[in-house]
Amino acid sequence: MTFAPKPLFSPSDLQTWLEIGTEAALAAGAEIFSLWGKVQEVEEKGRAGDLVTEADRQAEAIILGIIKRHCPDHGILAEESGQWGSGDNPFCWAIDPLDGTTNFAHSYPVSCVSIGLLVQGIPTVGVIYNPFRQELFRAATGLGATLNRQSIQVSTTTSLATSLLVSGFAYDRVKTLDNNYPEFCHLTHLTQGVRRSGSAAIDLTDVACGRLDGYWERGINPWDITAGIVIVQEAGGVISSYDGSPLDLKTGRILATNGRIHHELSQALADTPQWFQNYAISRVQKD
Repeated sequence: MTFAPKPLFSPSDLQTWLEIGTEAALAAGAEIFSLWGKVQEVEEKGRAGDLVTEADRQAEAIILGIIKRHCPDHGILAEESGQWGSGDNPFCWAIDPLDGTTNFAHSYPVSCVSIGLLVQGIPTVGVIYNPFRQELFRAATGLGATLNRQSIQVSTTTSLATSLLVSGFAYDRVKTLDNNYPEFCHLTHLTQGVRRSGSAAIDLTDVACGRLDGYWERGINPWDITAGIVIVQEAGGVISSYDGSPLDLKTGRILATNGRIHHELSQALADTPQWFQNYAISRVQKD
């Protein structure tokens, strides 16, 4: 007689973790909102433009306290405090206490709390809370995605030409030619527009609820996108690497769409180097 291995979690476990993530996100979001316009110290974390404030640290402390109380055996990967617990723990919470710190530091109200749970490296639970718009996005594998407890779906846009996209730029953009500038310009020419919010988590939720049709970015960390990946997928969207292959969180590159424009957007990203070269040559000849 053979026995199937015991699954790592049950549907009720998923619901429990979703509620834990929600509790932590709402509490951290309330703290962030209470500090809005009151932050006095803004520091750089070793890279130009990579900021941290007291709001980041206080929000993260709140999240860690709640998760450690409910899930003391789980690992944690948090933006400000790093790795907690064994690196081979099958359960790991990926936490960005304040995604959009630069926005927050400038009193630009586009920031959120992002809390995701990886199970054996796979994004499985996601909660993102934007306290400035009071928008709570939640999802868990097989349970669907919601905005303020109402089901959401990705857009129905079917072509790149009629799409509205979003992207961003990594902190090393000044020091590397692989800085996403050519891709941003190329896709601006091919679509109805490309936006930049300054928050990867918000970008992913906007794709999930159909406000935007696609998102790509490089230089991204697991805590930036783990929660958003689950939310997009459960809303019917598609997540991959730039070339359409399965996403590898370690590469720092992500492509997320409504699924209908995924191949076309992936191909446009692949075509960017040649497009940029041709464009540069045409400008030189014109001048």
